[in-house]
Amino acid sequence: MRKIHTRIITKLWQFWFALIYGPLFKLIGRSTFLFRPFRIDGAEGIEVGQKTVMQRGNWLYCCGIDNVPASLKIGMGCVFGYNNHITAVRDVVIGDFVLTANNVYISDNLHGYEDISMPVMYQPIRFKKAVSIGDGCWIGENVCIIGARIGKNCVIGANAVVTHDIPDYSVAVGIPAVVIRQFDQNMQKWIDIRNSIT
Repeated sequence: MRKIHTRIITKLWQFWFALIYGPLFKLIGRSTFLFRPFRIDGAEGIEVGQKTVMQRGNWLYCCGIDNVPASLKIGMGCVFGYNNHITAVRDVVIGDFVLTANNVYISDNLHGYEDISMPVMYQPIRFKKAVSIGDGCWIGENVCIIGARIGKNCVIGANAVVTHDIPDYSVAVGIPAVVIRQFDQNMQKWIDIRNSIT
């Protein structure tokens, strides 16, 4: 009985979300919704595929800088944990069936800090590099991805800070994140590459 009740509430929330918020987005897929509370800035530049779900506390920010419009694209079938923050000032693309834990930060930009006569909060935002996360990735808790590309079917371990590109079929951990395992297509198995690093 409780499952039926939950399903009905979910369907009603999906309908309400599509009706109220759907028209604000550049594109919003069927059966996609965000649990409240959430925050959306620059919805007109955001595309989200169908059947993507975001838990409470997510913030999507898509606002261009330097007179260049921003684009934030999220694929279908993704599930985002609680309190994720995804920010695009130029270009962020998240593939299909990406799963994130809680408190994940994804950004294509940094805050300026070079002028020591001015508080950092008043210095300009700077585009670092386009971000892309490939299909089928798992992003662990408290991960930060800043100006980096992550290949498909990667695992990014909890608390990692990703600032450099990660190839397809890799496991990366640490600060800064380094690849520790990769799937070998010839051998058809995962290989621990730490032993091969000299």
